[in-house]
Amino acid sequence: MLSPMIPFGPPTSRSGTSSTGDSGPIADQNEDTIAVEIVTEVRREEVLLKAGALQNAIFNSANFSSIATDEKGVIQIFNVGAERMLGYAAADVMNKITPADISDPQEVIARAKALSLELGTTIAPGFEALVFKASRGIEDIYELTYIRKDGSRFPAVVSVTALRDEGKGIIGYLLIGTDNSARKRAEEALLKAGALQSAIFNSANFSSIATDEKGVIQIFNVGAERMLGYAAADVMNKITPADISDPQEVIARAKALSAELATTISPGFEALVFKASRGIEDIYELTYIRKDGSRFPAVVSVTALRDIRDHGGIIGYLLIGTDNTARKQVEEEQKKLDQRLRDQQFYTRSLIESNIDALMTTDPHGIITDVNKQMEALTDCTRDELIGAPFKSYFTEPERAEAAIKLVLSEKKVTNYELTVRARDGKNTVVSYNATTFYDRDRRLQGVFAAARDVTERKRFEVALQESNVELASAKSTAEKANLAKSGFLSSMSHELRSPLNAILGFAQLMETATPLPTPAQAARIAQILQAGWHLLKLINEILDLAVIESGKVSLSLEPVSLDEVMCECQAMMEPQAQQRGIHMTFPQIEDPVFVWADRTRLKQIVINLLSNAIKYNKEQGTVVVDCVAVTPLRTRISVKDSGAGLVPEKLAQLFQPFNRLGQEAGGVAGTGIGLVVTKQLAELMDGILGVESIVGTGSVFWIELLSTAAPTLAVDGAEPAAGAQLRHAPGTRQSTLLYIEDNPANMMLVEQLIEQRPDIKLLTAVNGSLGIELARATLPEVILMDINLPGMSGIDALKILRADPATAHIPVVALSANAMLRDIDLGLAAGFFRYLTKPIKVKEFFETLNEALEFAEKSAAQSP
Repeated sequence: MLSPMIPFGPPTSRSGTSSTGDSGPIADQNEDTIAVEIVTEVRREEVLLKAGALQNAIFNSANFSSIATDEKGVIQIFNVGAERMLGYAAADVMNKITPADISDPQEVIARAKALSLELGTTIAPGFEALVFKASRGIEDIYELTYIRKDGSRFPAVVSVTALRDEGKGIIGYLLIGTDNSARKRAEEALLKAGALQSAIFNSANFSSIATDEKGVIQIFNVGAERMLGYAAADVMNKITPADISDPQEVIARAKALSAELATTISPGFEALVFKASRGIEDIYELTYIRKDGSRFPAVVSVTALRDIRDHGGIIGYLLIGTDNTARKQVEEEQKKLDQRLRDQQFYTRSLIESNIDALMTTDPHGIITDVNKQMEALTDCTRDELIGAPFKSYFTEPERAEAAIKLVLSEKKVTNYELTVRARDGKNTVVSYNATTFYDRDRRLQGVFAAARDVTERKRFEVALQESNVELASAKSTAEKANLAKSGFLSSMSHELRSPLNAILGFAQLMETATPLPTPAQAARIAQILQAGWHLLKLINEILDLAVIESGKVSLSLEPVSLDEVMCECQAMMEPQAQQRGIHMTFPQIEDPVFVWADRTRLKQIVINLLSNAIKYNKEQGTVVVDCVAVTPLRTRISVKDSGAGLVPEKLAQLFQPFNRLGQEAGGVAGTGIGLVVTKQLAELMDGILGVESIVGTGSVFWIELLSTAAPTLAVDGAEPAAGAQLRHAPGTRQSTLLYIEDNPANMMLVEQLIEQRPDIKLLTAVNGSLGIELARATLPEVILMDINLPGMSGIDALKILRADPATAHIPVVALSANAMLRDIDLGLAAGFFRYLTKPIKVKEFFETLNEALEFAEKSAAQSP
């Protein structure tokens, strides 16, 4: 601690008077006493000077932090060492903070708690905890962490001394600290080294065997016991490591070392430690033999143990061994893997070489890195010549070949890129170039893998095929023209035949009813004329139907059709014909409505044709049974069963050939041999199937299967059914007229029910285009709603007639059709329809369109003079 310095000055007597002026023996005695005191004072001052110099040297040392505080702990002195260690200038801390402010706060709190328990009193966490022992006169040196100005930390050993005045009262404290980092690191290193040495020596994974200078085992650790199966007591002071080693390997090692070092080495322990005894590093492999006789490969490191007191004389050896079994197994597995890899590489190369395509790889710059034999053959160059050469150099169009590489790099893949390879001998080969990028396992781009297939023959074939296609196109065009000519001829012939046939049938009917009536002979002849004439008319109609279907011009309106309605209409039409021959017809009683996806008019034509045949080719007083069943959830079958003679298999195969009546030409039943052909084609146009089953002597069943569908519904698109049905006129005002032209009763009924919601609209209906045009001219409705596929005249043809007539040209015509393809809609709007609606009807859209059409009609009427 700091000691007060005693000023150095002239000596004084104890009496305070001068030492001069006395004489005699007393004076001599006094003089001797004074002399002793002077000498003593001089020596004391010399000691004090030395102590002060030592104290000053310690206090101002840069290796110690000396921090002096007042009694409250506020720093008063902060020496050079403190500044160096803590990074503060003295002015930063003096009269400002306490040493607790530069100490780890958690350690200060922990020290306060520990001292409180140790001394049985409560000590506040702060400066008091740092000086409490010193304030009680207890020597105190402790460790804690100082915190530098920059926030970094270091361990310090701090010695604390209380500074007292002459009355022993505490006037401050002195804290002398030293940086403990180096000692801490040294301690940690020693601990780690000791722990490492202990871990290695006591590890169960290493056999550590220490011997004396003669090789007798002195130490046999846990790892040696585990590996070799001996207990330490079995071998210590009894055998050498050579006794647990393969004797043949020991002999071989002795021979090898003798040859290597040009000295004779005995086969035994000496062979195991000879190099180590000469200071040569020695690690070798040998086979250890366990107590049970089993063997394992080991890697052994040998070190000579030397006596540091006896100039390094050898006092023993340390042999550290590891079980090398796993590594040996790994080496064996690696050998197998290497062999498999070589086999795989050979297999892969074989695949590459056996490929019919020319294969190659290039780097990202288009330089060839590998090729197969096919590439050599294609270019007439060797592999060595190709590898390292630019890819583009082997093609007739180098720029196009280079562009192919760039395209692969940008698109990752290229297929069917055509190039022409030029071989060294000048031969050109057209190839289809297909390529992709390839990468290493870290997904780094390596280059391009390409395959070039010789397509010279294919190109020749394509040219030949193109020529053939031109010929086929020409032949097809000729055939189409011929077909059109045939259809045109048949249509023209049908028209031309109708005129004279009209006269023949007309005059024959007049002759039949003329006055006076014809004679019986004349009546018979007239009947023959009429029978032949009506048959010819039917033949002409069927030929015309067939021509229309074959030309692809048949117009269908596919929509939900009620089978109940169709059956009732067909029954009413065919019942009189059946009664004439005594044929009993039975029709199904359909309780729940059944709908199929079909053209209503064409479906009636099919059913009537099947019923007509069932009646004509039946026996007298026979039966016809009609049935409708759902054969699958998606298809409904209509069948017509007769009780006729039936057909043999040979005739069934010819059933649907045009003009083939299956031998009935000589029979008494009139026919054309065309009806079933037309029926089958109409069924197929409606995605249906026409079939027949027949048993000779029992009868035949003709059936048609069509797609089942749901009944027409009001599609409202999320709106209420009546949405858009608001009145446009107040009650009592004049009604607007809507003319609806439609041949399907179900659709007609649906629109009638919708218009019932609009008392401001009067609905007129027509079942075909001709009648619709007549009604339009007679009533001049505000709006016309028209189906496209109408019998006889299409909706588009009817629209053209209405537009050409000045009386009806102004009327907005809205299309309502089952033809919902975009092309159909575009064609309809282009033809001049005001709007084009598709079935099934969407109520909101229907009324909105109707309102728009009525508003358009009102504006047109207001603008007209």
